[in-house]
Amino acid sequence: MAYVISDSCVSCGTCEPECPVGAISQGDSQFEIDGSACVECGTCAGVCPTGAISQE
Repeated sequence: MAYVISDSCVSCGTCEPECPVGAISQGDSQFEIDGSACVECGTCAGVCPTGAISQE
């Protein structure tokens, strides 16, 4: 089950460089995770300061 970013995202960008497969990118209003590229490692969730990232 891939990780997703909720509306709690403040677009700080902390998660993007932590993703080992580059599945995170800036969307229109917040960062987004490409579910087909996500390897479910959880690294992004561990660094998110607002807790906006969780498993789908």
